[in-house]
Amino acid sequence: MKPGWWPSSERRRWLWPLVIAVLIFTASSRSTVAGPRIMNFDKVVHFSVYGLLGTLACRAGRGGAGAWWALVAVSAYGATDEWHQSFVPGRSSELGDWIADTAGAALAIMLYRRWHAYRALLERDLGRRGAVDDAPAAR
Repeated sequence: MKPGWWPSSERRRWLWPLVIAVLIFTASSRSTVAGPRIMNFDKVVHFSVYGLLGTLACRAGRGGAGAWWALVAVSAYGATDEWHQSFVPGRSSELGDWIADTAGAALAIMLYRRWHAYRALLERDLGRRGAVDDAPAAR
């Protein structure tokens, strides 16, 4: 392998947001998605998944303006996802789903930017020895 084939850290930080976006697109392309038959459960799923996407996009964007751009990008992606679903047999577009997408992303980004303990937990290096469990092992 030649040196420099692996993308720079600037590009690598966008890997996880892209993976989640592809998973969302893949799930949206299916006529049915497995899940419990609970009223409005899909809104909870939209809120949670787009919250994750928002957090990952905010982390990748870095900087103060990055949070706003992350929210705009994730909200726009949610809108295009709803439009995409209108072409999938058995699926439909719902304004409520897009609102849940945007609200989930907004809350997650706000928590990530403002709640320092939460951000520190997310940014902790899990590869470091002892990072996952700093307490001594039970005997």
